[in-house]
Amino acid sequence: MKEPRILLVDDDPFVTDSLAEVLRREGFEVRTAYDGGEAVRLAKQSPVDVVLADVNLPELDGLELLRQVSCHEDAPAVVLITGFGTIENAVEAMREGAFDYLPKPLVDDVVLFTVRRALENRSLRRENEELRGRLEGRVALEAIVGRDPKMAAIFTTIEAIAVTRSTVLLTGESGTGKTILARAIHQCSTRRGAPFVEVNCGALPETLLESELFGHVRGSFTGAVRDRPGKFELADGGTIFLDEIATASPALQVKLLHVLQDRTIERIGDRRSRTVDVRVLLATNRDLTAEVRAGRFREDLFYRIHVVTIEVPPLRERPGDVPLLAEAFLERFARENGRRLRGFTRDALDRLALYAWPGNVRELENVVERAVVLCGGRYISASDLPPTILGKESLPPPSGTLPLKKALEEPERRIIERALERNRGNRQRTAEMLGVNRTTLFNKMRKYGLLQTKEESDGG
Repeated sequence: MKEPRILLVDDDPFVTDSLAEVLRREGFEVRTAYDGGEAVRLAKQSPVDVVLADVNLPELDGLELLRQVSCHEDAPAVVLITGFGTIENAVEAMREGAFDYLPKPLVDDVVLFTVRRALENRSLRRENEELRGRLEGRVALEAIVGRDPKMAAIFTTIEAIAVTRSTVLLTGESGTGKTILARAIHQCSTRRGAPFVEVNCGALPETLLESELFGHVRGSFTGAVRDRPGKFELADGGTIFLDEIATASPALQVKLLHVLQDRTIERIGDRRSRTVDVRVLLATNRDLTAEVRAGRFREDLFYRIHVVTIEVPPLRERPGDVPLLAEAFLERFARENGRRLRGFTRDALDRLALYAWPGNVRELENVVERAVVLCGGRYISASDLPPTILGKESLPPPSGTLPLKKALEEPERRIIERALERNRGNRQRTAEMLGVNRTTLFNKMRKYGLLQTKEESDGG
């Protein structure tokens, strides 16, 4: 376990040196500074647990030092040292968040007692913040509609990696919800109180994208009439999400690699480097391995961002989530449009479940919004769905006078059969994938003659 880190700040070298010796003898790691400005710089360079500082300091006084070191989430406990006539300042500091104050002349035992109490208080504060963060993160994940086992595995991964600063790459087809998951990672992390900045790398030309990410200084190019910070600076302390990263140009890829390696950026037209504390999340709907082989994506950048990869499954691979998502979208769009709808007809839900959803969750969202607007009754029926959902590729129209229930049996049989194949005959996993209970699945398998092979094999 690391020794507690103390930053001792006083413009009197005798006080700092003697007090530092006392603290080190008790097992504390001590750093010293002789003015407020130096103390702020030291605190930023290396985090500390307790700041023990005189109220009267050159450059920055103790109150301003308190404000500057307390502005981030994992702030140290601050104990102020007060001389004669500065008790009022100390009381004001307590109101602004200082843990305690000590009057001069200092007594070694009192200093040690106060520092230990400050460490205990900070430890309890961090535990409370961590617990609150886990609860908020759980709420953020539960807000995402998805009960499929594949989505449950993704949620487990997010909870495990959210508290780290590791780079995360989200892969999957367009419209699968990668942006929503990126926001969930941020919300589950200790950076949730800082900015979440999203940049779509495919939406801007290369020249504008570079300025958007890194900023520029006045006069660096035509139209640059003032200094402008980039998205990396705006996300400092938080998270930046780079969507469609595969579209980044080779030159931009080099700059991104530099940022990931050194955590520094340079504005366009400026030679000065700026340090940024940013967690980087990225997403792509392309196969980056193939892009590397084709020479369109840098191999070193690929391995730099390939720390934790989350593959988001397409909607067609989690059909059990379709009704859940459809109902959630229905509730939202009905509320937004002032419609009092009760739900979907069975026929409409069957049509939605049988469709392949090439546009994934985004396409389903658009389909439900359209249906809500066009619906003339209390329930959304198949007639409220667009022709693409009712097309031949989704569900062949019944011939003759075949009842709808009978017409749906063959597509249902094919769906169950494919799900069983994908899960190697395991009925429990198949039932979870299809969003039904095991008894229902067993009855349908018996109805469609799917019990004849591998009767109870493969964990069935």
